[in-house]
Amino acid sequence: MCGIAGWVSFERDLRQERQTALAMTRTMICRGPDDEGLWIDQHVALGHRRLSIIDLENGRQPMLRDEAEATREVLIYTGETYNFRELREQLVSAGRHFRTSSDTEVVLQAHAQWGADNPADAVERFNGMFAYALWDTSKEELILVRDRLGIKPLYYLPTADGVLFGSEPKAILANPLAERAVDLDGLRRLMGFVADPSNAVFKGMREVPPAHIVRISRNGISEHRYWALDDHEHTDDLETTIATVRELLEDTAKHQLIADVPIGTLLSGGLDSSALTALAAEQLNLSGEAVRSFSVDFAGYEEEFKADELRETPDGPYIIDVAKHLKAAYPQSEHTNLVLNNDELMDPAARSAVLTARDFPGLGDMDTSLYLLFKAVRQHSTVALSGESADEVFGGYKEFHDPVARDAGTFPWLAGVMSRGFGVEGMSSWNADFLGKLKLPEYLNDQYQRALAEVPRRAGETGLEARMHEVSYFYLTRFLPILLDRKDRMSMAVGLEVRVPFCDHRLVQYVYGTPWAMKTFDGREKSLLRAATKHLLPESVVQRVKSPYPSTQDPEYNKSLFYLLGEVLDRGDSPALQFANVPVLKELVRTGGSASPAARYQAESVLQMDSWVRQYGVDVQI
Repeated sequence: MCGIAGWVSFERDLRQERQTALAMTRTMICRGPDDEGLWIDQHVALGHRRLSIIDLENGRQPMLRDEAEATREVLIYTGETYNFRELREQLVSAGRHFRTSSDTEVVLQAHAQWGADNPADAVERFNGMFAYALWDTSKEELILVRDRLGIKPLYYLPTADGVLFGSEPKAILANPLAERAVDLDGLRRLMGFVADPSNAVFKGMREVPPAHIVRISRNGISEHRYWALDDHEHTDDLETTIATVRELLEDTAKHQLIADVPIGTLLSGGLDSSALTALAAEQLNLSGEAVRSFSVDFAGYEEEFKADELRETPDGPYIIDVAKHLKAAYPQSEHTNLVLNNDELMDPAARSAVLTARDFPGLGDMDTSLYLLFKAVRQHSTVALSGESADEVFGGYKEFHDPVARDAGTFPWLAGVMSRGFGVEGMSSWNADFLGKLKLPEYLNDQYQRALAEVPRRAGETGLEARMHEVSYFYLTRFLPILLDRKDRMSMAVGLEVRVPFCDHRLVQYVYGTPWAMKTFDGREKSLLRAATKHLLPESVVQRVKSPYPSTQDPEYNKSLFYLLGEVLDRGDSPALQFANVPVLKELVRTGGSASPAARYQAESVLQMDSWVRQYGVDVQI
């Protein structure tokens, strides 16, 4: 796992721009603390920061493919191609010669063997999470490629004579050609909580969409899709479907446990992470290795826990049950629990690091706690497996099963948060003039209609089955990318590679095409996942109701948060206050938000906007 950055300019000599290219690359030292590489030719500069995972000695980048007459392609790559060993065997059989044992060289040689005329012919063979740039010296053409689900990020900014690109916006913004500005469109993307790769928050910037190839040449820039979900008829019976899900999970776990560095799992005590940890333990045991799992908790959380509509139970007891269950089966297995207190969550250095990692405002204490968890895991492991995306794939969220949210005529998660005082209807922390210019409801409706038009349709399918295919598509393409980006930013900020086996495209496609009635055959959420993995888990976890990532319930956190908000209001010089509803915020400070989650969200929103504009130096143009 690494960080990449680059610059293509067809009108200038980039050999004179080495320092700028280095500056772009070095914004991502955290993503790649182990090595740095830079390759520059007249019209292209390619930078790479490396986190060594496979072939630690020989996998340096940029990587060049040489032929007798000339260098033909140069690759900078971040991610993992999990089936690289199988592809390597095919390439060797085809006469290709390798200098390293890295998956990077497999990607490079695959493009030479299968993708010379059409890059998609190579990319379609890869199973993994990846984002990379490949420069063809003879054609003077760059391609940017992103994995099918958008697990690894990749951004680009068109310029007058080429393009700037990088794993994160900060790499692009390090170039003087990039404007560190956000306009109303960017703010809509930031505040709307709907993934839209055509809008990367910063003015003029885009993401390479998941499952796309972007081609840059003297003829311009074009985007091409190489994979999409389809809704073909599912013919397997229930027993076969469960068995197939189990086989896919086992194969995915086996491939994603390949690394030349220590590896662990993230355990929350829920079905997803527990099943993944158990699968990892089973696979590692075959080679005489032991699983090491990690979890996060908050000081006093379990003792003072109060159930709400999102969380019926604390995670702690279930984490213990899984750890004991695995210890009994695999005595060498280990578990580490990180307990965070309020001082750590409110630590200015940690909050600043999170904002820097994110490049824009995020999710408050849930971001900070995840960052601190990953930081602790990094002390023991370089790679960790996460249960992220199981809810989107198998239908785990409450809104999947709530007819009101499901049929609300918008994205179901937005209907859910609105009902709890968040979202568009709970934005009273912002003033009327700003909200009037923002026109967030119109933006979200436009995004919803676009997503609806994309959904693959099965002939003759109507009613609930048709709607659930729409809902599943929304979650996989408009909600999951937000969580994957958060996971990537928080983990790579500390040099930790987090893998997401539930994002294996074979599993995603298979389950997506499965009828909703089969996905809920036992009358519960995630029926197929539960049935496929229950033999590996303690009964308490098998029966546990879905519980989201925890958020601290410590009253001291609220006090600290509203104290900070009061300081911002008293100071009165924050650029963010021009958009804020100051009387409402002052009342929140006076009452301490009455411990309302929605009020806390409002306070976090304003505080993060304040830090973003001041600390990050963003020019807000409305």
